[in-house]
Amino acid sequence: MKNEKQIIFLVDDNMTNLTAGKTVLKDHYEIFPILSAQKLFMILEIVTPDLILLDIEMPEINGYAALKRLKEDKKTRDIPVIFLTARNDPGSELEGLSLGAIDYISKPFSPPLLLKRIENHLLIHTQQMALQEYNDNLQHMVQKRTRQVVELQNAILNTVTEMVEFRDDVTGGHIERTQSYLKLLVEKLLGEKIYWKEVSSWNLEFLIPSAQLHDVGKIAISDAILNKPGKLTFDEFETMKRHAAIGETAIEGIMKTTSENDFLRHARIFAGTHHEKWDGSGYPRGLKKTDIPLQGRLMAVADVYDALIALRPYKQPLTTQEAERIIFEGKEKHFDPVLVDLFQDLSPEFARVAEHCNTALQKNSEYAGLKATA
Repeated sequence: MKNEKQIIFLVDDNMTNLTAGKTVLKDHYEIFPILSAQKLFMILEIVTPDLILLDIEMPEINGYAALKRLKEDKKTRDIPVIFLTARNDPGSELEGLSLGAIDYISKPFSPPLLLKRIENHLLIHTQQMALQEYNDNLQHMVQKRTRQVVELQNAILNTVTEMVEFRDDVTGGHIERTQSYLKLLVEKLLGEKIYWKEVSSWNLEFLIPSAQLHDVGKIAISDAILNKPGKLTFDEFETMKRHAAIGETAIEGIMKTTSENDFLRHARIFAGTHHEKWDGSGYPRGLKKTDIPLQGRLMAVADVYDALIALRPYKQPLTTQEAERIIFEGKEKHFDPVLVDLFQDLSPEFARVAEHCNTALQKNSEYAGLKATA
């Protein structure tokens, strides 16, 4: 099939120039002779050319003003424009090129020269458009691939966290709730510019989901200890305490196999430090105060609050008011005092998260029970 001719607008207020230009170009291109810039913009509403040949000296709207208007409109700014003018001073040529014209041809023009320069500029423009399309497609492919990788990452992450909760099934919903508490605390830090230097450098798209792995080390703890209905013995508690270091080591092992470590770096810190205490009495390293990474100090508040309001084999759930009191009492002992002050402001929202998640969990459990008996 024969290719369609490329479209060229020839804009000049002189009919003789329009006729001469159309005669030179008509065998090679589809030519639209246009007598004024006003008519140019009217025709642009229905036809988009491949190139515009634009006279400078025109009444009402001259070539410079027309070009400026073309460049200001998203629909027309990428159309290549060549000025046709009787002017031959460098200042006029520089002004036109500065406004965005791709070339400057003096009248009277040489027909072979005009044809060749139009041919070259259309070829360049076509190549540029093809390159832009390629880049756009490449960017789309990269974005699609990135989404696929993130979806795969999230699927694996969800599977691992579900395994943790399955092993420790009485704490169902713990991971979801702690993520929500953590998000509240981090957004509060950002909003009030507290610990700003550190928090502002975090990518929250990595930080919040990575918190799901804070208890991953529990996979290595036996069911007899995880789900013991009574108080743990000293030796059992020492075994339970190992889950923080186990989780940290497991995540470090994964980090060695990939160069994309932002997500895993946060996860490793959460896993290894969420049981450290402000006064140094925590585990596994007995870190004190700000020697404990901020991620661990944040998770300590979220994790303990949730443990207090949740049903555990060894205790009944406390009310949110009782949990709040214990968090306040742990200020400067268990918890970073700055974070406890933030928690005090956020405690109503913590309570709403707990109620919402527990309601959803109860509904899911009831639905599962109905299915099992159906």
